[in-house]
Amino acid sequence: MTANLKLLLTSTSFPKNAQDWRGRFIANLTAALARREDVDLTVWAPSGDLPDRVSAATTAQDARWLDQLSQQGGIAHLLRTHRLMSICAILTLLRRLHRAYRSQPIDVAHVNWLQNALPLWGTHTPALITVLGTDFGLLCLPGMKTLLRSVLHQRKAILAPNADWMRPPLEAAFGDLAEVRTIPFGVDKPWFDVARQRPANNQRHWLAVTRLTRNKIGHLFDWGADFFDGSRQLHLFGPMQEQVKIPSWVRYHGATHPEELLTQWFPQACGLITLSRHDEGRPQVILEAMASGIPVLASDLPAHRDTILHHETGWLAATPEELLQGLNWLEEPENNSRIGMNARRWVKESFGDWDDCAERYVLAYRKLLEAA
Repeated sequence: MTANLKLLLTSTSFPKNAQDWRGRFIANLTAALARREDVDLTVWAPSGDLPDRVSAATTAQDARWLDQLSQQGGIAHLLRTHRLMSICAILTLLRRLHRAYRSQPIDVAHVNWLQNALPLWGTHTPALITVLGTDFGLLCLPGMKTLLRSVLHQRKAILAPNADWMRPPLEAAFGDLAEVRTIPFGVDKPWFDVARQRPANNQRHWLAVTRLTRNKIGHLFDWGADFFDGSRQLHLFGPMQEQVKIPSWVRYHGATHPEELLTQWFPQACGLITLSRHDEGRPQVILEAMASGIPVLASDLPAHRDTILHHETGWLAATPEELLQGLNWLEEPENNSRIGMNARRWVKESFGDWDDCAERYVLAYRKLLEAA
């Protein structure tokens, strides 16, 4: 009988409860791995509701510090806004993770975000490192690639971006030391069951679900100023992480959570819109909208091109004129329905749910152990 795989999953983000938007994908992955009978899972992350059969590696002091870091927006946000604070936070994070990696008897470390792999230095633990879009800002820091290469040189490792567009730069930087394997996230099953309905009075509700920073908002406010009115409404959801002035024509609802979107907003949405200029990986909210049968209108970024096939599963816009064309075209009932159904089918076939994602990760863990 094969022994269970002893896995340590590390993350600097985790939702405190069902209403918390932070680290939702980490909670979904944790729950999916916990359902597997061939994995013994330990999690080092901020405090939150862990599933049965999952152990916490986080000490009480670690949990308090991580909770404070989450309240500050995380490492990536600090790097953009408070460089000195971010350096102190990174050093503290490395010290705490260094202790966690050495205190757990594990077969494989599943590391979320590249900076969390640095404290593995000095060990030989096989590691799967999830790479997200924000990690590419970290790679621009002086000496960071050299430090990561020294960590990868000591072990068997898989770098696992969640979208194909990230593979070429990762292979160029680290392909001689680690396998680069795209492992896409799954989508929680309830999104596939959303039943859409048209709002009364022929209103068209467009949703923007995003953290409020200048890069995440992108051109949404300046391009959209002439295109939204009483019948075509823009509803904005997300936490304010930078002081962004919200125009009067935008209906801002503050931070939200999956249950609110599932039950109240997604069923009546005409579409999801994002004109982000941020370093996106593959935004989970886009996959959730597509799984719900909701057309997505997005800026023409590599991450969006990797997810949306223009005119088939959504619409990509690089100019204000293309934005207006997309709004008008996707509001046609026949186009809206067809694009929504195409998007839902593509997400289901290409990514599946979180149990499918967990299976992809376990296959990678097993390969690491065989190689080691």
